[in-house]
Amino acid sequence: MPEEEKTPASFETGLNELETVVKQLESGDLALEQTLELFEKGVALSETCRKQLEEAETRVEILLKKNDKIQPEPFRPEKP
Repeated sequence: MPEEEKTPASFETGLNELETVVKQLESGDLALEQTLELFEKGVALSETCRKQLEEAETRVEILLKKNDKIQPEPFRPEKP
């Protein structure tokens, strides 16, 4: 019975899961079927994280206003 896939609760959770999948794949100690399943999971996690980043970028753009007009600007984090 296939395991039901669920969306990670947060971007950080998804990224941590993706890192775990990558480490397992890099170990090379898996059977072909396990490797394929992990690869599929990694692709799904990558897509979910990408969508979450796009949503966050859109929210930042919406929040940035100039002269009462919304003007999209790329997010530029402050460098320490």
